[in-house]
Parts: sequence; C-alpha cells; structure tokens
Amino acid sequence: MPEAMSSAAPLLEARALCRHYAVSRGFFRAKGLVRALDGVSFTIGEGQTLACVGESGCGKSTLARQVTMIEQPTAGSLSVDGEDVATADKRTLKRLRPRVQMVFQNPFASLNPRKKVGTPLALNADLGTAGRREAALSMMARVGLKPEHYRRYPHMFSGGQRQRIAVARALMLHPRLVVADEPVSALDVSIQAQVLNLLMELQEDLGIAYLFISHNLQVVRHIADTVMVMYLGKVVEYGPKVALFERPAHPYTRALLASTPTLDARTRRERIALRGELPSPLNPR
Repeated sequence: MPEAMSSAAPLLEARALCRHYAVSRGFFRAKGLVRALDGVSFTIGEGQTLACVGESGCGKSTLARQVTMIEQPTAGSLSVDGEDVATADKRTLKRLRPRVQMVFQNPFASLNPRKKVGTPLALNADLGTAGRREAALSMMARVGLKPEHYRRYPHMFSGGQRQRIAVARALMLHPRLVVADEPVSALDVSIQAQVLNLLMELQEDLGIAYLFISHNLQVVRHIADTVMVMYLGKVVEYGPKVALFERPAHPYTRALLASTPTLDARTRRERIALRGELPSPLNPR
C-alpha cells in the first residue's frame, strides 16, 4: 500500500523524467519538439501497483517504453533497484531488463501465430532443455492453463486464455516489475475480472509490482494502490487511490471521473466539460 512505499527504498523511481522527439515542420522552418514526457516523477514500491491514466496522447505508452528500457530518456533519471538506467551502458541494461517485463494490450497480436505457445515461455527460461519445459509448464499451471496447451497454437485459444499465456511469458524471467499496458481492454467484460484477479493473485504470491496503464477508471479503482494522472506528457495529479477517487484536486482528474459511465443513478456525477482550444503536443502551454 502507499504507506509501505515510503518505508523502504522504491523498486522503481523516476525523477523529472523527460522524453522529447524532434519533428520536421518542412523546408525553411525550424524543427519542432514533441514533449511526450516532460518532468515526470513517481515511485513504485515492491509489490505495489501504480496505475497511470489519461487520454490518448498523454504519454502513457512513451512512459512504458522508458520503464522497459526500450528507449532512454532525454533528461531526468530513472532507477531500477537503485541503478540509474538513464545513464547505464549496454551491459548494465542487459542485466536490468529481465527485471522489468511487459504484458501488451492485444493478446491476439502479441503472440506469434506460427509458434506454439510453449515456445516463447521455454526460451525465457535460463535452464537446460528439460528444465525449460518443466519451468514453462509450471508457469502455465500458475496462470490457469493446462499441460496440453503447451503444444497448441495461439489461434486455438480464447482472448482470455491468450492473455494468460502473455502473463506467463512475462513472468518466466522472474521480473520484479511488470508493465501492463491496457491488459484487459481487448477482452470481453466477463473475462476482464478473471484476468485482473489473476494479476492480483500473482502479485500476492510473487511480490511483483505493476505499472498498470489504463483508460478504464473502474478497472484502476479495482487494482491500483496509487494513481498517476497524465495530460500532455505531464503528471497533473498523483496520490493514493482512495484520496484521488474521493477527493480529486485537479480539474482534469475531476473531468475524467465525471466521464466514467455508471448504471447507479444515485452515484451519477455531474458532467464536467473542459472548455477552450485543445492544446497541441508541439506547443502544450
């Protein structure tokens, strides 16, 4: 919980993290600069879940690429287990990357249709041939899959089963942190709760932390410990889940919460409209 985050060194810490992209504006014009991340700071403690929310284009996916060390930040610091990955060399990055794994949004696209589902799981185990298969089968059982699924192809599974395979693949390297990028948005509502409960059970059993990226505030309310609201590359609100949902301080957070659909007339909120021109990522101010 948030209190535990302050009592120990954070698993992951970002300070004034920036990621800027230069873009061409055509001949005879100065290059523009997209500030995809601009001064983002947060921490994730061991076994904690930080949810990152915001509309499309706010910087959530760019943040995921920084945390998974696919890209390096333009400025600021990002540390995993106290080691700054922003300035790390290739050898250090290779050692740190297994500690942070990812579950992608679309389970229909994140699995290779030409490979049996057991293949990527076995490849992620640093063991001999027999040991790899046993480790893969053990992880498949942990996420609710059967041994006979090991030799089947992705098209033979439902969306929920495919996402379970993706979760098992991410956990084969025994990561400390899993970046879950909209992991249930492509699933039927009836299956979403099953996958969310699986993620929470794995967190309790293995002590892993999550950076949970989502548009769905009801899902965030179910799984998160802390919530970070982003808008145009900046963090506009960050704090414990209960406080943020019950007493949102920023107008943008209040507008997001007001837009959440509900079937209970007693809890319907007043619609909040954000007025004015939409800012451009090239000139957000």
